[in-house]
Amino acid sequence: MSWNENNAPYRKNASQLAFMIDLSNSRYQMLSPSIRFYWHTLFALLALPRITSAQNDPSSCTDLANLHLENTTILSSTYISGTANVTTPGSCQSQALVSNSLCRVQFIINTTSTSTVHAEAWLPDTWYGRYLGLGNGGLNGCIDYTNLDYGTSLHFATIASDGGHDGNTGLPFLNNPEVISDFSFRALHASTLIGKQLVEEFYGRPHDTAYYLGCSTGGRQGMQAALKFPEDFDGIVAGAPAVNTNFLEGWATMLGKLVGAPDPTGTPGFIPPELWDSVAEEVLRQCDALDGVEDGIITEPDECVFRPEALICEDGDEGGCLTKEQVEVVRSVYQPMYGGSGMGELLSPRFDPGAEADGGAQRWLSGSFDPLIVDWYRFAILNDSTYDFENFSMDTVMLGASINPGDIETFSGNLSAFKARGGKFLTYHGRRDQLIPSGSSKCTYDLISRTLALSRSSMDTFYRLFLVPGMNHCIGGPGFMLFGQMGAVSNALNNSDSNVLLAMVKWVEGDVGPDVVRGIGFGSAGEVIMRSHCRYPMRSMWDEGKREFECVV
Repeated sequence: MSWNENNAPYRKNASQLAFMIDLSNSRYQMLSPSIRFYWHTLFALLALPRITSAQNDPSSCTDLANLHLENTTILSSTYISGTANVTTPGSCQSQALVSNSLCRVQFIINTTSTSTVHAEAWLPDTWYGRYLGLGNGGLNGCIDYTNLDYGTSLHFATIASDGGHDGNTGLPFLNNPEVISDFSFRALHASTLIGKQLVEEFYGRPHDTAYYLGCSTGGRQGMQAALKFPEDFDGIVAGAPAVNTNFLEGWATMLGKLVGAPDPTGTPGFIPPELWDSVAEEVLRQCDALDGVEDGIITEPDECVFRPEALICEDGDEGGCLTKEQVEVVRSVYQPMYGGSGMGELLSPRFDPGAEADGGAQRWLSGSFDPLIVDWYRFAILNDSTYDFENFSMDTVMLGASINPGDIETFSGNLSAFKARGGKFLTYHGRRDQLIPSGSSKCTYDLISRTLALSRSSMDTFYRLFLVPGMNHCIGGPGFMLFGQMGAVSNALNNSDSNVLLAMVKWVEGDVGPDVVRGIGFGSAGEVIMRSHCRYPMRSMWDEGKREFECVV
């Protein structure tokens, strides 16, 4: 059975009763017709959707402005009828699209005397009893209006916050550890507690199930929720999680330094953007066919042993080649980062071969430090707004890890409490991610498996990782990268086979976890093409006889 947005939740006790009494069992068939009719009727009643409608009553929305909640001020509660563009607070954007009739609640939570979270709850007219929390991205303090609209279009009561600060920079972190704690974990938890109370007040009953959707920083926030507040969500969808954050930031900074940052002028090994295009072409030439077919996608970058020597300049070359110094830099780019005691500890997986083809990779490879990196070290680690990175080294990386501001590390395998209460965790990662190595999600999976001493089949009961060949960071790239993961644009086919949020609903409410995630791409004529993405540790290999990819152990 494939679920779509019209599948309201059935009640779990109906499913449990169905297991207790097998309707095809011969002893059941021996019951009298009147008794069998009773059981059929009972099952049908228990399985009825719990759909709640606000019945287009603006007063039930505006009345929320008078609600008193702990440490919370409700700024406004406005009923929006039909499609509209609404103004938004803060510096991130000025307007947001509302596609469906809903109640919009804007509120502030005072998390401490020096920190505040701004949040919004969008409560759709037709509600299926599902709560949806959203995360953030990068270092930003931006409410995710795109996914507020997406969640409510699927009939979730959807709540998002600014993560405890406003804007796209890390400046608010300077000398303010409480703001960092909000960004790390507290803003999501606080807005979830208040959001659930708003939902109950508006609809007259509590939610049935609670979900979370986020990618990148949002993926990390989802992992923090499972670790710190396992009761907050029943199902978490966390893409490309920026976990192991201290070493992730350190890896990106060391990568920038390797290619010439902060000033590549006069650096013999500096590689300008046009030469990275040549590197990308050669990576694809060497590694595209490793999965059994040449299709412009490297399915398993970890199997790509790239030889940059193939690009070394020879007499007569007129461009598109590398000097010996540049070859050594390229070789180093595709190496993991080690450190710690004896410098033998794996701190970060390597940059994925193939990811250099995306222009966004220049954030790390341009020869200058990305503002995200600059802000994090200046304002969260060192509290020095003038730090120039000239002396940045592995010592600085280890210092950041030891400080671990706001406990932002998010790299623990102890999901025992989340697993014990029946939580489900679905994570995905593009194998062409230009910002976060996809190997980090493999490391996280393996860490959880080791920590909890779980086999692959036991991991499958609550935690599933899907690796997506050819997908960039969260979305984009030449792969089959649309599967409902972020925004309506990603919801190419509105069912649980091709939508990870609906797949999570089916897993939580129907106890049927996804074996594969079917990603959508488009052919040269605009036709829809699908590819099944495998759950780790299974691998995707081309079957020439069937002319399709299959998941193999």
